[in-house]
Amino acid sequence: MKLLCIGSGYVGLVSGTCFADLGNDVTCLDIDEKKVESLSKGIIPIYEPGLKELVDRNLKLGRLRFTTDSEKVIKECDVIFICVGTPPKANGEADMSFVYGAAENIGKFMDSYKIIADKSTVPVGTAEKVRKIISEELIKRKKNIEFDVVSNPEFLREGAAVKDFQNPDRIILGVSSERAREILAKLYKPVTRADKPILFTTQKNAELIKYASNAMLATRISFMNEFSQLCEEIGADIKVVARGMGLDNRIGSRFLQAGCGYGGSCFPKDVKALAQMLEQHGLTSNLMRTVDYINERQKRSLVPKLKKFLPKLEGKTIAIWGVAFKPRTDDIREAPSLVVIDQLLKEDALIKAYDPEALENAKNNLKKGVFFASNAYEAVEGADALIICTEWDEFREPDFERMKKLMKQHIIIDGRNLYEPEDIEKLGFKYKGVGR
Repeated sequence: MKLLCIGSGYVGLVSGTCFADLGNDVTCLDIDEKKVESLSKGIIPIYEPGLKELVDRNLKLGRLRFTTDSEKVIKECDVIFICVGTPPKANGEADMSFVYGAAENIGKFMDSYKIIADKSTVPVGTAEKVRKIISEELIKRKKNIEFDVVSNPEFLREGAAVKDFQNPDRIILGVSSERAREILAKLYKPVTRADKPILFTTQKNAELIKYASNAMLATRISFMNEFSQLCEEIGADIKVVARGMGLDNRIGSRFLQAGCGYGGSCFPKDVKALAQMLEQHGLTSNLMRTVDYINERQKRSLVPKLKKFLPKLEGKTIAIWGVAFKPRTDDIREAPSLVVIDQLLKEDALIKAYDPEALENAKNNLKKGVFFASNAYEAVEGADALIICTEWDEFREPDFERMKKLMKQHIIIDGRNLYEPEDIEKLGFKYKGVGR
């Protein structure tokens, strides 16, 4: 099929590339000419395992293209995926201007039947609004062209997005016509399995499934982070508590890890947007507001732990391991590390930060007061303490004896509970994890 992804950001680039790898003819449309030029040369702006290889292969085979020419590609394609951003407004509500702008362009240029699928995370009712905008543009042109609007939310985890596309847990399709259902079932057939089904439902159900899924996962994280504080007060171990909970089949072990909070482009934005959505319909948003509150509080919890060992941080050198909000990505949006670094800078501490993939993004966003190390050991050299903000694999089994020789003082604040307290203390470090 001939597919168009409007927006070549994270969702559009991954989805478009993976669709092309299935044999489809895919064009990614973007308004940024420099970005389109770079992508056309195989230079991708994000770190995502396996993506670079797929982009290169499908560019070479001619199945993947990038352009700024919206009129031409809208006319040529069969299915259009809207993959633009929906950033939060000041009140937490999703900014839909990019989605609605894409809908206007589709209405201006389409000249035959199209399926328009919303992949962006959008509030309930967006499919109806997109349909209305496209219809209004067609009326202006005095055109009577059939089209279908579908809700097709993405469930791509940063760091595992290619794998998630190729082997999805489920594919959600909110459709309103049999024609759209048949076409999209055919499109997704190569990645469906007997136990990984396509769920056909209404557009509103599909839109809400995405929000509900992210909100549930965020709630589990905040639930455990709330319990971690109780564990610290009474002398329990949140990792043992989580393991005991996870052995219950009704609960399961996923997303029960306490730490220094969640970040990224999805959970923080979607929790706030869902709270705003509830309030707009005259409903209470107590749970979602609390989930968000606990998360923001958790991000601020590491520096107070450090100050129990170092009451005065002025002039102290603090190493930061991990700037990305999670491993296997270079995304630092809403990352706990940013809050920690801001707290330390306000205390006039000296900061040496290291991340395997996110250093360039960190340098562009943290231009003052932070030294960026080229490796983990350079970061801890001369440091009075180490704070771990991201659970990269390379941090799990470091050379602790080498660290002891490099560090000025032997203090570790473990925001991701990578180590066992007894083991680290036996090595001569002062150690504090989360909920332990």
